[in-house]
Amino acid sequence: MSETIMFADLALSEPVMRAIQKVGYEQPSPIQAAAIPVLLAGGDILGMAQTGTGKTAAFALPLLSRIDTKQADPQILVLAPTRELAIQVAEAFQKYASEIPGFHVLPIYGGQDMTSQLRSLKRGAHVVVGTPGRVMDHLRRGSLNLNNLKALVLDEADEMLRMGFIDDVEWILEHTPKTRQTALFSATMPREIRHVCNNYLNNATEIKIASSQSTDANIEQVYWMVSGTNKLDALTRILEVEPFDGMIIFVRTKTATVELAEKLEARGYSAAALNGDMNQQLRERTIERLKTNKLDIVIATDVAARGIDVERVSHVVNYDIPYDSEAYVHRIGRTGRAGRSGKAILFVAPREKRLLYTIEKATKKPITLMELPSGATVTKHRIDQFTQQITDTLKEQSDLSFFNDLLAEFSHKNDVSPEEIASALAYLLQRERPLQVKFTDVKPERERSSRDERGGRDDRGSRDRGPREDRPRRERSDENMDRYRIEVGRNHEARPGDIVGAIANEAGIESRFIGHIKLHDEFSTVDLPTGMSKDILAKLKKVRVRNRPLEISLDTGPRGGDDFSRKPKRDFGPREGGRDKPRFGERDGKKTSFRPKKSD
Repeated sequence: MSETIMFADLALSEPVMRAIQKVGYEQPSPIQAAAIPVLLAGGDILGMAQTGTGKTAAFALPLLSRIDTKQADPQILVLAPTRELAIQVAEAFQKYASEIPGFHVLPIYGGQDMTSQLRSLKRGAHVVVGTPGRVMDHLRRGSLNLNNLKALVLDEADEMLRMGFIDDVEWILEHTPKTRQTALFSATMPREIRHVCNNYLNNATEIKIASSQSTDANIEQVYWMVSGTNKLDALTRILEVEPFDGMIIFVRTKTATVELAEKLEARGYSAAALNGDMNQQLRERTIERLKTNKLDIVIATDVAARGIDVERVSHVVNYDIPYDSEAYVHRIGRTGRAGRSGKAILFVAPREKRLLYTIEKATKKPITLMELPSGATVTKHRIDQFTQQITDTLKEQSDLSFFNDLLAEFSHKNDVSPEEIASALAYLLQRERPLQVKFTDVKPERERSSRDERGGRDDRGSRDRGPREDRPRRERSDENMDRYRIEVGRNHEARPGDIVGAIANEAGIESRFIGHIKLHDEFSTVDLPTGMSKDILAKLKKVRVRNRPLEISLDTGPRGGDDFSRKPKRDFGPREGGRDKPRFGERDGKKTSFRPKKSD
């Protein structure tokens, strides 16, 4: 067996290592272990690996280790196929560079205000992450200076080919220094991508990560889309009603194991952390407690859970979705042992849908949407447990005469019925864990077709061809939508595409779930799914469109200025011969698919 490689073995810079330790990462994924040494040495690489294998850290960590913050011009350029991926990669760079003083990363993509991008580029950025169309715009303007570029990364090259960007990519490569270091990542290797490698990479090291993972048929796999309710709330609901024996909950960091264990213990669950900071003796003791029913829940990182073989583990919860589909297979393999059935539950945030798609593709098995237990379901479950306790006590305790006499005397002295006394005692008994549970139930996203689009939109061309102002983006029921007012309008040069992009990026709401948009002079209205959480609304209040905060609020009708109807208007055209003209979404009486046009 080969020796396990840890991040500490990879010769990364001290600031980068401190950032890794701060977030609690311990062991690199296969693509990271293979790519980091080559990139640290200045070599080119051709990485063939699926999305979700940890590619971002594979190139970000070594390139950050070689960055010079004294040089203000961009030293690293990352090309990504979609604005969503560009934002994710930029956020990852910021996280991994948290211990590098004065570091700046800038995402640039279509649909974002060009003026703010120009201002940011003028101030300087060490790393630029962008979509091909917008990078080309800045190169033509002369606002993006790549004379001092040290490294260029092509992320998801096959996606850029599929979306028609490959010519743009080659144009950008022609306008970068020949001395640059190049890293190209692609899940597949079509002829056009191989052509780019042959022409623009220099003696590249090929790294191929196999994706032939499979999962046991006796493991039921479900996911919950964490939207509008937080993970801890969802987890506690599941723990309330899901009959489990032993459970392992996986998180990404060592810190998270301790924090989640403490929160579950505070809620009355027998839980403990398991991470790499614990000595071997303590880790073994924790696993032994799980085996001997002295512990029900273990919260672990991937490294700490390696080798756990406990038959009573009936459930695995991926509290944090793994970046690596191979890690997912290893995680859920902790259940379903010795021919038993098991259940794997996966929590997925809206921005993590790409990882869900990748896991399904790699394991060749669908993961079905689960129903989060409602407040009524949890209440019923608690009542059933409570009444069962009463039944068991009556069966087990043959002599309750002392208590019968005590309560009979109390009933006589205070002139209260036995039912009233029983009610008071029941209230006292359940006070710490109320039988009546009140949750704000939020419906999960049920539509999953967007995962087939791999979570992204073509960034080229979103400048002038967004959804028309008075046209519904998608035929849908207004019953599931609320109308919101945002404080940006025509006079601020706002366009529907700007609004869609801002809401989709910040709230994690796919563009197809964003309804009717109506622009007015000083404000606009937008229809959004019913049940938006306070956290999402608070975040959207601060989001800026055309350099103005949205200040989103539930629409309550006209407020000085524009006169408009609060009821969404649907333009069906004038009636001809007693029949409406075909509606948007229909052609010659047949339904068609109208999607937002792509912009630049």
